[in-house]
Amino acid sequence: MLTGKRILLIIGGGIAAYKVPELIRLLRKDGAAVTPVMTAAAGEFVTPLTVASLAGEKVYTELFDLTDESEMGHIQLSRVADLVLVAPVTANLMAKMANGQADDLPSTLLMATDTPVMIAPAMNVRMWENPATRRNLALLQGDGVRVVGPNEGDMACGEYGPGRMSEPFEIVAAVEAALSSGPLSGRRVVVTSGPTHEPIDPVRYIANRSSGAQGSAIAAALRDLGAEVVFVTGPAETPRPTGVEVIEVETAREMRDAVKAALPADAGVFAAAVADWHVEGASASKIKKGPDGAPALRFSENPDILAEVSQMGAGRPTLLVGFAAETDDVIAHATAKRARKRCDWIVANDVSPATGIMGGTENAVTLISGDGQEEWPRAGKVEVARRLADRIAAALGRA
Repeated sequence: MLTGKRILLIIGGGIAAYKVPELIRLLRKDGAAVTPVMTAAAGEFVTPLTVASLAGEKVYTELFDLTDESEMGHIQLSRVADLVLVAPVTANLMAKMANGQADDLPSTLLMATDTPVMIAPAMNVRMWENPATRRNLALLQGDGVRVVGPNEGDMACGEYGPGRMSEPFEIVAAVEAALSSGPLSGRRVVVTSGPTHEPIDPVRYIANRSSGAQGSAIAAALRDLGAEVVFVTGPAETPRPTGVEVIEVETAREMRDAVKAALPADAGVFAAAVADWHVEGASASKIKKGPDGAPALRFSENPDILAEVSQMGAGRPTLLVGFAAETDDVIAHATAKRARKRCDWIVANDVSPATGIMGGTENAVTLISGDGQEEWPRAGKVEVARRLADRIAAALGRA
């Protein structure tokens, strides 16, 4: 899928640089040409000889290389690529990018480029969660920089959490999506998926019966049409799609905040099965059985994410798609929901137990819009997702 594409690969200094040789191999296998650039610190983790051998091209490390700089080689390097990929990008390099520093070859290339930029962060979990890093990330995303990862897991430092660089195959999928010439190329779409978990105490929660399969399939279908996808998911069973920005949340309130932080976007597809209520004053300790019987739980309504975004005025996505999972009077309830929440489309489906749809591999939906309703035949969730993605592309193309 990357045949004829040229990737300028900037390798930052971090332990995750050990994944770069495999990343280069996969990019070239996919047809891309790779021009490598290394920070000084990157050479402490992977040798320029290894990188050059796998890339089949010279490794650039110095800003003041007289042979190249006689013709302003750093400017040329920054502009001949189809994509500038920074992997791994450290907290330090992110800070340089966000604040416009240009004191070495990699940072100068990033300042001089007019080419799309993608970063694959890799750092200690505390560094990733540091407010300065979060501010820098927001600045970069506001400047149009695409982000892939990071993943959550064990780290070389012995800690656990978000901060692991995405796997090479995930980065390649993100590169493919970024360079796709599909109908949604250049469009940004926010997709919500999965259930939310509303805690009762540290070991118990309230949730909906959602596997996240339909939302995940929709995100992948939109990615395949070239969209930049922000995938906000609750604790779902289904694996996360590759090539999209994944934001993990647990509660409805966290999902609402993540969605709003991901805006602006051209479209929003809210497929998550968000819990309608949360427990007031969830206990910080496990609730024990006692002589008084079951505890009395008080509930409060969760935020209505679809309605809030639909009615936000400035910054509202051009197209907002909600989902209505119903067990009776499906079309009537879904039509009323679309009017009440003021979204553009509602995808209605019957999730009564007899259908086997909730948690299953198939779906049967009716698309309800201002033009009326359109019943789709029962099909696999991937096929439903592709059909919906095609309709979204057509609608945005007319907008």
